[in-house]
Formats: sequence, structure tokens, C-alpha cells
Amino acid sequence: MQRIIAGLIVASVSAVSLAGVAQAETYAKIVQQNCRVDYKKYCGEYGLESTALRSCMDRNGKSLSKACVQALVKSGEVSQAEVDRRKKH
Repeated sequence: MQRIIAGLIVASVSAVSLAGVAQAETYAKIVQQNCRVDYKKYCGEYGLESTALRSCMDRNGKSLSKACVQALVKSGEVSQAEVDRRKKH
């Protein structure tokens, strides 16, 4: 019985992990599609998925296209509250 329970736990954790990976890939595609022009215009010299790129996009936040900003919000790279706060300044 304990082996069955242990097997179910492993299967459940694996399923959750796979769902998270699929969701992350979807978000990455959303950002790639919607931020391609912004990336080339403002931060093309930085490698993808790098800290330097994140910093560059952050510095250029007010100049990014609306579609890119929304993709970054959807992917969890920035919160909607932070976007709203920056709009006020």
C-alpha cells in the first residue's frame, strides 16, 4: 500500500512539474512574439534570459510597446501593479 501511495505522489509531482514547464514555454513564446521589436531596438546587445537583458528592459520600460509590456505581465516578469505605478510617474 505504501508503494502505491508513494507512486501516486511521484506521479502527481511529475504532472505538476510538467504543467509548469509547459506554462513557462507558453509565456516565453508570448514574450518572444510581442517583445521582438522592442528587444532589437533597446536591448539587442544582451543575451536572452540574462540578468543584463532584464535590467535593460526594466530601464526602457516606459518606451516598450503596450503588447510587450502586457506579455511581460502575463509571463510574470513584471507585475501589473508595477506597470501602473510607473505610468503615474
